[in-house]
Amino acid sequence: MVTSTMGQRAGALPCETTSFVGRRRATAEIRDLLTRSRLVTLTGVAGVGKTRLALHVARQMRRSFEDGVRLVELGSVQSPSLVTNAVSAALEPPDTISTRDPVDALAGHLAGRRMLLVLDNCEHVLDACAHLIGRLLAASPGLRVLATSREPLGLPAEHVWQVLPLTTPGPRPGAEEDPGCGYEAVALFEDRAAAASGFTLGQDNEAAVATLCRRLDGLPLAIELAAVRLRALSVDQLLDRLEDRYRLLSTGYRAGCPRHQTLRAAIEWSFELCDEPERTLWARLSVCTGGAGLSAVEDVCAGGALAPGDVTAGLAGLVDKSIVNRDDSGPEARYGMLETIRDYGRERLAGSGEEPAVRRRHRDHYLRLAEEAEADWFGPGQPAWSDRLLADQANVWAALEFSLGTPGEVRTGLRMAAALWWYWMLRAVRDGRRWLDRALALDPEPTPERAKALWVDGWVAIGQGDVEHALRALHESAGLARRLGDDTTLARATQWIGTAMWIQDRLPEAVTHLTRAMEHYRSTGERTSISTVVDCQLGMVVALLGDVRRGVSLCEETVRLCAERGECWTRSWALWNLAVTWWSQGDLRRADKYARESLRVKRRITDRHGIPFCMEFLAWIAMTRGDAAHAALMLGMSDKMWEPIGAPLFAWGTLRGWSVRCREQARERLGEEAFEEQCRRAAAIPFETAVACALGETRRTPAPAGLTDAPAPSLTPREREVARLVAEGRSNKEIAARLVVSQRTAEGHVDRIMHKLGVRSRTRIAAWAAAHTDDPH
Repeated sequence: MVTSTMGQRAGALPCETTSFVGRRRATAEIRDLLTRSRLVTLTGVAGVGKTRLALHVARQMRRSFEDGVRLVELGSVQSPSLVTNAVSAALEPPDTISTRDPVDALAGHLAGRRMLLVLDNCEHVLDACAHLIGRLLAASPGLRVLATSREPLGLPAEHVWQVLPLTTPGPRPGAEEDPGCGYEAVALFEDRAAAASGFTLGQDNEAAVATLCRRLDGLPLAIELAAVRLRALSVDQLLDRLEDRYRLLSTGYRAGCPRHQTLRAAIEWSFELCDEPERTLWARLSVCTGGAGLSAVEDVCAGGALAPGDVTAGLAGLVDKSIVNRDDSGPEARYGMLETIRDYGRERLAGSGEEPAVRRRHRDHYLRLAEEAEADWFGPGQPAWSDRLLADQANVWAALEFSLGTPGEVRTGLRMAAALWWYWMLRAVRDGRRWLDRALALDPEPTPERAKALWVDGWVAIGQGDVEHALRALHESAGLARRLGDDTTLARATQWIGTAMWIQDRLPEAVTHLTRAMEHYRSTGERTSISTVVDCQLGMVVALLGDVRRGVSLCEETVRLCAERGECWTRSWALWNLAVTWWSQGDLRRADKYARESLRVKRRITDRHGIPFCMEFLAWIAMTRGDAAHAALMLGMSDKMWEPIGAPLFAWGTLRGWSVRCREQARERLGEEAFEEQCRRAAAIPFETAVACALGETRRTPAPAGLTDAPAPSLTPREREVARLVAEGRSNKEIAARLVVSQRTAEGHVDRIMHKLGVRSRTRIAAWAAAHTDDPH
């Protein structure tokens, strides 16, 4: 006979010994599914709480089944042939001694009954469970089955519900965001820690608890095991020791079955259920950080006994077993693992002896990706490349770390860091400077790779406003390029030396260097973003020197060439230069037109370095028109955007002077207190909303925090649904998955809700949703 861990009668539901925290919406939706579907299978990774959720749903539905609810615990069933015996023990049919087929006896017993059968932990006897359930459902119209398994049963009548980890706070909550508010993982930790040690969540520890829950992937099992540890350790001490999470989280709870008593046992159970190719793939895939596309998985993981075809089949198997998550929210499917699962895979990979080879294949894949993007950058593919590298940024970082941390691989890392020049200047100025400086320090040999990396490093330093470092790097690059006979690198270094002189207001010298670089590009017929941007750079400088006609002509020619190629990045800078030129001449209409067009183009490629230039410049236009309030709004938003980059406006002499004058005029017009308050409110506006506001696509302005005195805003039914999901602590990614929309669409809904409510944080959305739960409008 099968007995539960609590010793109750076979088939009976165990008592709920602890409070059930979170999962309220999931419980309601699963209950609804069971009224419409006869078979619902809860799938998910080890430790995600499938069993507890199934039992909680079953308890709530007892009254819906006049013949009761029966639990069959299959975790201890070692052989598929014993599945029927386990179900019989739970159902206790009267015909247990005859020679009649046991399945027929069960079917006969269930005929005419209205019952819910809960089959827990089906994954290791999957085929036997599927066969038995299929026959019982066919013979028993009143039967409903709720199963838990690492992978689906595969029956036609099955409705699969993926149990996701508990919601956790993001890595950087907003200024008004309570890191512990509304998140299921935090609520579970607080509940279990209070029971174990009298722990109280407060302002002094909520940030650490949020970080802990996030690093434990929101897995209930891991969170509960961590909470028990508070009897001996503080939350900060737990965080410090989390690197070896399997050893740390080894104290179990006696009510659980053995493999659920420690995190390691739960993960090892999943590993043992995989076949050998799946185990190899699991270990190798652990080198990918933040997920990867199919081509990357194949490049990195195939090799030896694992052929490319085995990778695809193994990946499908790991997805079915809830080891790998498939994310379809982007242009291509991505495959990734929770950090807890990756940790176990990395441990297995290290023990296999093949870790260096796999990491080298990983690095080589992303090196090829970086160089392919660089070669293709001058064209219509820029938005796609920008998004693709952002999605794979963590993998690129890992590839660079491998190169710079492995003897004999540093020069390859230098080559990779230099190839990513466009990405550094588009989205990651500080990161680019860090990687380039580190690589250059590790490889001082006078090579072509160093010469190229030096001009990239100098350019990135310009982007941070560090002109002194930039000139040192650029002059070294130019000298080395001359020694090596590398005319292209020499032209690049000369171009950015000219730019540095422009920033220092040494305009005649800037003209000399920029002209020299431009002549080289024209003599070689080179057409790249770098060779094309020099024309508009020179155009801006000569316009500042008084030759406006030539300056405008050079910029307009750049815009035309880029438009022909479908290029965005250089075109956006040419448009910006035109805007500044016309503003300096007093033509506000053309200045505004070009500035907004530049901002729209920059938004297409998410140019986080160039967008604050446009925002700042629109403030100047507003102030020139006498609109000090709007100027302060633009300045507040641009100041926030400058923070992760470095010195505003490259620390440009002339431009900084114009910026200071704009701020002084706005302060004088509004008054110091009003100006600072407008800037503070503007800084709290989300990035995308700020850009939309600058373009006049929304009339959104920051509103006071209070909502109760304002009339209820008119949200659409879908927006109200999204607000409810936000109130549950769902991330944009989780909302997208629940509503079957793209993540970008979900983000748009959240931004529009913030705009309509006049709030700046998800916490305030949650507060509004709680206050309007019963409001049908």
